[in-house]
Amino acid sequence: MESNNKKGQRRTKKDSDITIPDIGRIQPQARELEEAVLGALMLEKDAYSLVSDILKPDSFYDNVHQIIYRAIVSLAIRQAPVDMLTVVEELKKEGELESVGGPVYVAQLTEKVASAAHIEFHARIIAQKYLARELISFSSQVTNKAFDETSDVDDLMQEAEGKLFEISQRNVKKDVTQINPVIKEALDLLSIAASKPEGMSGLETGFKSLDKITSGWQNSDLIIIAARPAMGKTAFVLSMAKNMAVSYNTPVALFSLEMSNVQLVNRLIVNTCEIPGEKIKNGRLEPYEWEQLDFKIKELYDAPLFIDDTPSLSVFELRTKARRLVREHGVRIIIIDYLQLMNASGMNYGSREQEVSMISRSLKGLAKELNIPIIALSQLNRGVEGRTGAEGKRPQLSDLRESGAIEQDADMVCFIHRPEYYKIFEDEKGNSLIGLAEIIIAKHRNGATADVLLRFKSEFARFQNVDDEYNSVNEFRSKISTAPPSLTPGGGNDPMPF
Repeated sequence: MESNNKKGQRRTKKDSDITIPDIGRIQPQARELEEAVLGALMLEKDAYSLVSDILKPDSFYDNVHQIIYRAIVSLAIRQAPVDMLTVVEELKKEGELESVGGPVYVAQLTEKVASAAHIEFHARIIAQKYLARELISFSSQVTNKAFDETSDVDDLMQEAEGKLFEISQRNVKKDVTQINPVIKEALDLLSIAASKPEGMSGLETGFKSLDKITSGWQNSDLIIIAARPAMGKTAFVLSMAKNMAVSYNTPVALFSLEMSNVQLVNRLIVNTCEIPGEKIKNGRLEPYEWEQLDFKIKELYDAPLFIDDTPSLSVFELRTKARRLVREHGVRIIIIDYLQLMNASGMNYGSREQEVSMISRSLKGLAKELNIPIIALSQLNRGVEGRTGAEGKRPQLSDLRESGAIEQDADMVCFIHRPEYYKIFEDEKGNSLIGLAEIIIAKHRNGATADVLLRFKSEFARFQNVDDEYNSVNEFRSKISTAPPSLTPGGGNDPMPF
């Protein structure tokens, strides 16, 4: 009868295809290795230095072992000898000696190991068991919340991704590297830079004077581009993204938290085709402007430019999407418009400033992980507006909004400043500033700080080189003038209405 019941239970489980959680499992642990490591730490005076960056008290499964290891850490921090007697005295001072089993248990630990020869290998196994326990606890919490019908699934996914990211950051350590392969890598990069025109070691932006100072945007750098509203932050990065994707065929990813992808593309069309934005918006183009549009928009087709307009993007979503873009599309630079609109949902912060600090640290970490430059636009506070005089209107590092950590984490901080916006039309030498924009490199971790002049065409929301003679309208006119009459507006008999 009992056999039939068992068969029935097995058949029911198979037929219903339901996976029932196993009962009676114990969490991943390695008690014997924990004992061996603690014993080795009390036998060899230099053993702690081998495991200090691998283990922490919580890494031990047994609470008694956590207490003993905590005492060992306290002794090591004070540079006191670590042996059976000093550990017993430390536990006695902390009032924990009896709770760990007294001097007898501490002495037993030293008897269970002959030497510290394999202590690092054993420590890594203990650390792995701890990580497995963390993941089990994490997945259990996520499972319980997923069954709760009152939970918002989107919020749960954000929280789960944030917690998993936190666990990975806590436990992933990068090994040290001997200098020889690093020297080889540095020399390889030097050779590449030497073979490029004007010694470009990074990604060219198309802005010659800026590239000369920076040698191009460098891999693993976090670049902050900040300005007050109406200075043209988005116009600047769109002009740069178009230059990089169209002129240099560099795959670019643009995350826009403020505009939709259609709005961004419209601005790119204005930028590229030199047709006023108002006309692109209302569609009232003259016949020659339609021709101009058809001619110039071909530049944008098939350009390696990828746009994501997810609103209120979290740093964890960005991480997932960025990895995929680099892996699947070979993206070599990421632009975020703009940093203050991002969030770090799934993690709790005491203030918005702390959250922004975490976001900027994460962006720097992501740039290093993917080994690509990341450019994040940022707002400035109103300090600029309260200052007077031409110099007072120039942005400063202290004007960065919401967090000093942005300045700290960034490898480069650039400000966009257009003096004519503040009714400043001439510099101190009497030179005209109309239509000019300054790119102020206020921080440059690996190079010089400087001011770079660019020309800003407000009607086309475009930044370009000051001495750039390129004019898409003139190019279009020259192409049309050499075309057969049937291709010119008005059959070729009417003059071009420029």
